[in-house]
Amino acid sequence: MERKLATVLFVDLVDSTSLVSGADPEVVRRRVQRFFERAQHCVTTHGGIVEKFAGDAVMAAFGIPQAHEDDAERAVRAGLAILDSVHELELEARIGIEAGEVVADDSDSTFATGEAVNVAARLEQAAEPGQILMGPGAHRLTLGRVEVDDVGPVDLKGLDRQVWAWRVLSASGTADQPRTQRAPLVGRDAELDLLQNTYERALRDKRAHVFTIYGEPGVGKSRLAHEFSQALEGATVLSGRSLPYGEGVTYWPLAEMVKCAAGIVDDDPLDVAIEKLRSFCEDEVVADLLGLASGVLEAVQAERSQQEIAWAAREWAQRLAQEQPLVLIFEDIHWAEEPLLELIEHLATWVREAPLLLVSLARPELLDIRPGWGGGRVRATAIELEPLGPEESEELIDALDGSLGLAERQEVLAKTEGNPLFLEETMRMLEEEGTERIGRIPDTLQALIAARIDRLAPEAKALLQRAAVIGRTFWEGALQRLSPELESLDEPLDDLRLREFVLDEERSSIRGEKAYKFKHVLIREVAYSGLSKSARAEHHARFAEWLKERAGEELLEIRAFHLDRATSLLAELDGAAPVELQREAAEALAEAGLRAFAREANRTARQHFVRAVELDPTLRRRYLAARAADRLSDLPAVSREMEEVLAAAIQEGDGWTQGRALVTLAEAAVLRDADVRAAEEMIDNALEVFEADDLTGRYRALRARATISWMRGDLATEERVMLEALELARQAGRKDFESEAADELASVYLARLELDRAAPLVEQAILLAEESGSAEARGRALRFAGQLHLQRRELDDAEAALEAAREHLAEAGAAWSLGRTLNFSAWTARHKGDLPRAERLFRESIRILAPLEDRATLCETQRSLAELLLVQGRVDEAERFALAARETVGPHDVSSLATTTMALGLVRAAQGQDEEAEQLLREAYETISATEHRLNQCETLTALTQFLRERGREDEAAELDARREGVLAEAASTA
Repeated sequence: MERKLATVLFVDLVDSTSLVSGADPEVVRRRVQRFFERAQHCVTTHGGIVEKFAGDAVMAAFGIPQAHEDDAERAVRAGLAILDSVHELELEARIGIEAGEVVADDSDSTFATGEAVNVAARLEQAAEPGQILMGPGAHRLTLGRVEVDDVGPVDLKGLDRQVWAWRVLSASGTADQPRTQRAPLVGRDAELDLLQNTYERALRDKRAHVFTIYGEPGVGKSRLAHEFSQALEGATVLSGRSLPYGEGVTYWPLAEMVKCAAGIVDDDPLDVAIEKLRSFCEDEVVADLLGLASGVLEAVQAERSQQEIAWAAREWAQRLAQEQPLVLIFEDIHWAEEPLLELIEHLATWVREAPLLLVSLARPELLDIRPGWGGGRVRATAIELEPLGPEESEELIDALDGSLGLAERQEVLAKTEGNPLFLEETMRMLEEEGTERIGRIPDTLQALIAARIDRLAPEAKALLQRAAVIGRTFWEGALQRLSPELESLDEPLDDLRLREFVLDEERSSIRGEKAYKFKHVLIREVAYSGLSKSARAEHHARFAEWLKERAGEELLEIRAFHLDRATSLLAELDGAAPVELQREAAEALAEAGLRAFAREANRTARQHFVRAVELDPTLRRRYLAARAADRLSDLPAVSREMEEVLAAAIQEGDGWTQGRALVTLAEAAVLRDADVRAAEEMIDNALEVFEADDLTGRYRALRARATISWMRGDLATEERVMLEALELARQAGRKDFESEAADELASVYLARLELDRAAPLVEQAILLAEESGSAEARGRALRFAGQLHLQRRELDDAEAALEAAREHLAEAGAAWSLGRTLNFSAWTARHKGDLPRAERLFRESIRILAPLEDRATLCETQRSLAELLLVQGRVDEAERFALAARETVGPHDVSSLATTTMALGLVRAAQGQDEEAEQLLREAYETISATEHRLNQCETLTALTQFLRERGREDEAAELDARREGVLAEAASTA
């Protein structure tokens, strides 16, 4: 069984009831049988298969069992041919076409499932007589190849949604230009110069030159030829594409060129086409031979030899080239039949005294069937197009969409690996789907790569698909485990290497195992997508088993991934995976989560722990999952999951887990619920539960208690508690805890305006953080350094420290600390006069903090943004954020109660509501005045002083100025 990107075609006779009524049943049977025969002939001629006949309907598939990159186009061409043949039978039909993923197997029924089947059938029912309707999947795959009329959304019977449809008008089949032309040609200057030089040699020598461009699909062969031909002046340029299917395709490229030169269009009546051709060709014999080769004289029964047609083509090309330089572009000649390849070489040898450039575009597999192509010829040049380099790919992205974010840009670059078509199609998909994240491979690329894979020998294809299960890099021994039916891997592996599906990997991460890697990541993804889910599950489990035997615990994370994939796939197919497999996967995932914790890959750790809990829940794993959520500042998840952990720990008598759950819940209660009383009670309970030698647990409890003291404005208690916590951190040998304690002590002194006492602690915190190796500790310490610089108005230093802090905190996934850091970065930008940047940073802080349901920092960012908007004169917006801050702030958060009240007072003053404004500003100061928060005291005093001074109340303002000076003097004396 295989999963395939296929195109499905349904065709049905129109009004077959009237055909049967009153007619001789034998006559009817013969007419319908002829319809079936012609429909089947049209399908098979274009490379499809007829799945079934049902009543008067025919269902056909393209891409099964052999995929082709142009299956959708083949289906359209087959559909048009069916309509023509049905018309000759004096019948009418209608057709529906759609492309999408289907499941195919080796049984009599080609299809098992697939939405494309249903949509194609419904489109056929919605089509008018003589009409072909195609759906969005087929439309995406035929852009630029099929002329359509946009029908718009269509209600289809049996579907709960509308489907956008297009009516097919024609399929030109020309390859005048590449499918995508949205960006300038990038990185091909040297190749263009070589083409131009070869053309100039043909002009100078008046002889035929052959120029072959080799390259993998999508690397830009057609685009290069198109750009070259577009720049030519005073030359005749004709092009044609070799087709891998159909009748009479031997000379198809020549036919396209001849028709174009003679002005023949597809819908010309036969007599008109013949007249045009004979008028164009001076020699009637030449005209008739070319007419036979191109199908214009298809009614003529006489056969002509290959040599005669080659002679006629030479006479035709010679005359055109003598009138003005001639460039003939033969596309996709790796699909060409032998007579056409002979004809090209014949033209190269015998067209003389006339400038002719023969440009041939081919994939490397041409050399499989024609090893000597171009060899031994004096006037022959060949180049191979390589993928674009990183800088060139960046340039192409800029030309397509310069607004793409950095992370998304890197994802696109990694996924497309320098292939211009892959890059353009991926960007097109992102644009059409309105997203910046790559969720899947564009259908166009899947079709392109799947066609290459399907042309492999069965053993090589099976090996490639199993290698795809392992990953981008894979090992020969693992492939042998996954392919027990193969006695030797040598021949299929050599085939894959020869065709450059895979490459040798210089270094193997498993000693004694030969390693390989996929040449392109998309080859791996398409090969994997072709496997059925049952086969994927089996191979993932087998590989995990092999990996454990060969690498032990060294590659545990990789083994955990494969076990997880096996269990997920089996659960999807069967409802659940075997219990033993689930337990093995859960154990590996939990251990992988601990390793991720150790390197502060907290998002990864969270994913591993959550999945381990889903597969085999234990108290330890549930605690670790909740702890990972805590590290990511996911307060809603922490509150929900730690409550369950706490209940289970109490029931099991697990004091270690119980105490830690209490501390974590207390921290969440402070930040999320602003419930300091409940938090304090939980801290007391935790300290009772912790063993005396549990230094880590007791440190965390004291750290949480210090936060409660900060909230209450009790800086003296916070200082005392953190000094005690600092000693515990030293006893525990935890440099990260020591750094954190130094940071928190520094924050006390920063709030008191005792900057000289804060400075050495900030320096100490940075050194300790570096020694700990913790990214979060480094980020936190640098944030406090930024705060210190900000208070000293050392704005450049503040900006640098905060920017570095942001990088470390983002790496650790510490969302709450990151949101807080952004707040200080925004204040730095504001003081530097960069108000637009300050606004962006404040809004980014809000975007990060709001989903966390944090109240402590979110309210500060909201009120800070309100104050910034006031400076810009945007009073209504400022009011909205000031009110939001008042709703967010907790009832016991003394410093933030003061600042948010002050911000609303400033808004009311700007609105002319002076009475309320003064009341709020005085309330703000009174709230903070009884604490040691001198920084906020000065801030609220300044706001009230300015308010009074602007209203001419100078005496009152002067009194407040003096009070502010007193606060500053007190801070100086204490320091």
